[in-house]
Parts: sequence; C-alpha cells; structure tokens
Amino acid sequence: MGLKRAWFFAIALVFASGALQIAPAIAAGKDKDNQAKTTKTTKAQNKSSKKPKTVRVTVTRSAAPAVVAPPSFATALGLRGQHDDLSLKSSVAMVVNQDTKEVYFEKNPTVSLPIASITKLMTAMVVLDSKLPLDETLVINADDVHSYRSSRLAGGTVLSRQEALLLALMSSENRAAYTLGRNYPGGISAFVGAMNRKAKELNMEHSHFADPTGLLSDNVATAEDLARMLNAAYQYKLIREYSTWPDLTMMIAKRPQKFLNTNRLVRSGDMDIGLQKTGFINAAGKCLVMQARVNNTPLLLVFLDSVGTQSRFADAVRVRDWYERMPSGTQPIRRLM
Repeated sequence: MGLKRAWFFAIALVFASGALQIAPAIAAGKDKDNQAKTTKTTKAQNKSSKKPKTVRVTVTRSAAPAVVAPPSFATALGLRGQHDDLSLKSSVAMVVNQDTKEVYFEKNPTVSLPIASITKLMTAMVVLDSKLPLDETLVINADDVHSYRSSRLAGGTVLSRQEALLLALMSSENRAAYTLGRNYPGGISAFVGAMNRKAKELNMEHSHFADPTGLLSDNVATAEDLARMLNAAYQYKLIREYSTWPDLTMMIAKRPQKFLNTNRLVRSGDMDIGLQKTGFINAAGKCLVMQARVNNTPLLLVFLDSVGTQSRFADAVRVRDWYERMPSGTQPIRRLM
C-alpha cells in the first residue's frame, strides 16, 4: 500500500506540474482571442463613425485665361474681312492667265505677307537646280530633330534626296525640307542664299526667304511674286508630279506608309489641277497657290490669309465658277510684268 500510494503521489505531481505549464499558454491564447475581438470591435466602431463618401458634382476650372493665337500679319494690317466682287474669304488673292500673264482678278496683290509652307516650292526649285544626285542617301540627324521637334521622320531615318523632296512637297514635311537645305553645299546659310538669288532671277522683288520650310514668318512674298514663283515651279516636271498626287507606290514602294500619312488636298470640283501647295502658320493664315485649267485656259491662282481650313479651296471654286461665266472678250485688269 505504501508503494502504491507513493506512485499515486508521483503521477499526481507530474500532472500538476504540466497543468501549471499549460495554464499560462491557455491564458495567453484567451488573451489573444479577447484582444482580436476587441480590435475588430474597435475597427467596426471606427468604420461606422467615418463620414459617408460624397460624390463631387462641381468642376473647378483654371482661372488662367485661354491662350489666344496672335493675329495674322494681314489681320494686323486691316486686310482681313475686306469685301471683294467674288466674296472671297482670303485677304489676298490673284488670278492670272498663265500663258498671257494677264491679270483678271486681284485683291491686295502688292502686300508682302508670310507665305508659310508655300516656301517649299522655292526649296524644291533650288534643290533641283543644284543637280545634286536625287538618289544620294540623307540621314535625319540631331540638328534636324532639334530644329523641328514635331515630325513623322525620327532621328536616324535614312532616305534619299528624292524621297525627302517628295515628303517636303506632298506631306509638307519640315524635317525633310530642312535636311534638303542642310545637305546643300555650304549648309543652310548657303541654301537660303540660293533661295533669295532664285527669287531675284524670277523678279520677285518684294519677297524674302529665311529658311527652307516656311515656319519662319520672315519668309514673305506678295501675290504678284507668288504668281511668278508658281509659274516657275510649274516648269519642273518633278514638282508637278509631287504636287498633284501621283501613284505613291511608283516612288516609295518600299517605304513605311506612316511617312506618307497625310491629308489629301481637297480637289476643287472638277478643276484640272496641274500644281498646288498649301501653307499655314499663325502669321500667314491659311494659304494656297494653284495652277489649274479652267475653260481650257491655264490659270495661276493665289490665296493668302484665308479664314478657315476649307475656305481657300472654296475660294478656288468661286474663282472657277466666276471664270467659267465670264463673258467672251472680257478685258484683263492689267498684265503681270
């Protein structure tokens, strides 16, 4: 009995010591459970105490005034909106018989104004006069990129001089025009000098060129001078082809189409157009020069500082309709010398 009692006390002692060790753990577990419950309750209380979300129904607009483009030079001179017999939207206009140089309509023809990308006709003539190889490889370099930041021609683009000329005329691509001038013997300054010498040869007495693209407002000319330049540009077969939308695949079949992603010029009804070039900068307004055959007569048409994008083309249609109705034997205003 004594031995059994001793074993009983020994076993009881072991269980007692285990219970003492487990108790704190159980207590700690209960504390964690209580703490978790308390935390959830607190979060729920905090969540319920938050203000409900509201939907913003007002719009806060900037108090800064909208940037207004500066007026065109023609507007500053008081030429915009002047009435004429054909109700044209262009501030400057001229209609010249290409064969006889007789002037049949004119509106502010002697005022020198910025001509924007119409400049590229002079650029093309200077390039072709240089007799530089049209198949020579040109590269759009950092200077081209820095000079004209917005372009479809990325730095490092490789193209021929002929392709650059095509893009300059057809897409009015400024980097293409600039790289043509940069690759002229003597660089840009020599090229601009050649442009101004060509203008003097054509008796463009009230014109000045400052860069190959026309983005500078220093590129100026009168309607009279542009009629002379348009007539001269028409004598170049390549300029005629590149300005009247030939089959592009004949010239750049292997080139990515993104280089030629341009807005096709609006055809003026059924006019037989031999050459056309548009231009726009704020200083110049919307501009257009066009060689077209009306009533079997080749006409030189000049429109500067038109009000809207399509207005210059609408003016060309008005001139066509007016010339078609012109009575036989109508005398010209004067002759362009």
